[in-house]
Amino acid sequence: MTIWVLFAVITTAATAILLHPLSTGRKTASSKADAGKVYRDQLLELDEDIAFGRISPDQYELAKAETARRLFKAADNDRPAQTPQRSDRWLKHGIAVFLPVLSIALYVSLGSPDIPSRPLATRLAEPGEDLAILVKKMENHLAERPEDGRGWDIIAPVYLKMGRVDDAAKAYRTALRLDGANVRRLEGLSETLMATSNGTVTAEVLDELKQVLSLEPNNPRARFYIALSMEQAGQPEEARSAF
Repeated sequence: MTIWVLFAVITTAATAILLHPLSTGRKTASSKADAGKVYRDQLLELDEDIAFGRISPDQYELAKAETARRLFKAADNDRPAQTPQRSDRWLKHGIAVFLPVLSIALYVSLGSPDIPSRPLATRLAEPGEDLAILVKKMENHLAERPEDGRGWDIIAPVYLKMGRVDDAAKAYRTALRLDGANVRRLEGLSETLMATSNGTVTAEVLDELKQVLSLEPNNPRARFYIALSMEQAGQPEEARSAF
């Protein structure tokens, strides 16, 4: 039902936008009023000119006739034609009827109005490529089997990419506790802890990095962040040598 209400709102808005230019009335009254004002001003100027002798009576009559001719021509140009009005009216009716019918016909032919909403249980059973559903499915699995270290190991980096750093730290720690330490888990936990500390290499992060070096002495990431910790601790010479 909600989708049809949404379609109705969108169709109404689109129809209103299309009909607005056609519904703008012609300003014939104001045009005639402006033409009349110009005619009166010109007559006053002519009266002033003949009163001061700047033009002859013949010139006065000729100019007065020319001004009247222009006024009549302007009035004729402002007179609305009957055919365009009738055409605009039929065009407005056509848009108001045709647009909703066309939109409904396109949705029925190209859309899927008969497909029912899928409940959460069904989406969890068939998550497809929906990351949120995949995460929810893994969380349900870990709630039933909290000792599955592999599951915690899989979901930890996903939490981190989603910005759920607290959940990521918990998942990394659980994976380390259940399946033991390795370079990838220790790096992931140190990166997560640095995300919670806004890039500061804390003592806890330093402990994780030292464990990484104990497993892989030449690990470039661990060596870099240890050098960074020296710089943050106000030891520029030691940091320069470490870098």
